[in-house]
Amino acid sequence: MSDDWDTVTKIGSKTGGGSSQRETVVRGKGAINQAQRSGAVIGTEKKFATGNPANKSGSEGQRLTKVDRADDIIAPNKVPAEIGQNIRNRRSKEGPYKMTQAQLAQKVNAPAKDIQTLESGDAIKNQALLNKVARVLKISPKTGLPLDDK
Repeated sequence: MSDDWDTVTKIGSKTGGGSSQRETVVRGKGAINQAQRSGAVIGTEKKFATGNPANKSGSEGQRLTKVDRADDIIAPNKVPAEIGQNIRNRRSKEGPYKMTQAQLAQKVNAPAKDIQTLESGDAIKNQALLNKVARVLKISPKTGLPLDDK
């Protein structure tokens, strides 16, 4: 009975070499059932995919992986200064989009400080906030240029 605890069957994971006894990797439902019938100890781990090549925003996941693996401190992505300048210009001109930072913040349901840092170019990239501001001001979230001028 004590021999049952000496062997481990691990499913869905590969192990590195070493001086300890190597774990067996089993794939497939039939192999799992056979291991259960033989009374082996079974451990399962689910692997999750971190990227989808069909998804165009996979570069952010790759950047985060690079940050995780790096020993250096990597600065986060910031909103380009020209986008902030375009937002400020659109908001300050006469017309239907003329409003203060506080009014814009209220319309996008965000703190006024976030709008201030967004316009100054010091904001960490927050795509959700950029999309809300772009929707209210009718500008492109990628460039900050007006959409109705095209």
